[in-house]
Amino acid sequence: MTNTPDKRPQRDDYARSAADNRQRREHIAGASIKRTPPDPVKLARRRMVLRWAKWVLPATALLLLSAIAIWPEVERLVSANQTTIRELSKVKIESGNLIGATYRGVDEHDRPFMITADVVHQATDSRLDLTDPVADILTQGGDWLMVRSEKGVYMQHAQILDLTGEVTLYRDDGLMMHTPIADVDVKRSIIASDSWVRAEGPFGVLDAQGFLLSQHEGIAQFRGPGRLILNDDRQNDATTGKKAS
Repeated sequence: MTNTPDKRPQRDDYARSAADNRQRREHIAGASIKRTPPDPVKLARRRMVLRWAKWVLPATALLLLSAIAIWPEVERLVSANQTTIRELSKVKIESGNLIGATYRGVDEHDRPFMITADVVHQATDSRLDLTDPVADILTQGGDWLMVRSEKGVYMQHAQILDLTGEVTLYRDDGLMMHTPIADVDVKRSIIASDSWVRAEGPFGVLDAQGFLLSQHEGIAQFRGPGRLILNDDRQNDATTGKKAS
């Protein structure tokens, strides 16, 4: 009979000697970390860390919640600042002149107005010399009024705008006026001129030697001698001419 080899798995540690096994156990025991109880100094330090954590962690959580709550307001302020920066970026200063300036305010009746100019030169502390100024004014009845000219002088403290050179006044009800000079009292919403004026509108055409418009009082005064042609008069003249022919 032939001997059949033993194919069962064999463990190597069974073949080791007792001395070898004892040496391996001593090596493993020596390599293991022995934990020693902390001394009083370490215990005191740990207690202090825990005491600070009890206060710092809730305070941090409260700070994060507050940041989340006020973030929309912060974002709004950042957006407003970016808008202001973009507006300021459009303004250029060249040789002591301000290019593309805008001045906003309210009159004595809390109605807003705005004055813009292509070029502004600071002549004195209160005087501004303007090139191509435009004044936008809100009337008592809520109508919009625009006055523009080639040149102007704005007295900041008195809030008076003196316009010269092709002064044009336009109101959103269709009234348009042309005059070489005009003074605008922005604070009292009064526009006046001592020079000739030509007014055109839905009513017809008016030529006069001066005018005064009070936006708050709703008064329009024209100084003569003058000429007034109403739209009805134009139609009547045209009809009479056709009949005569």
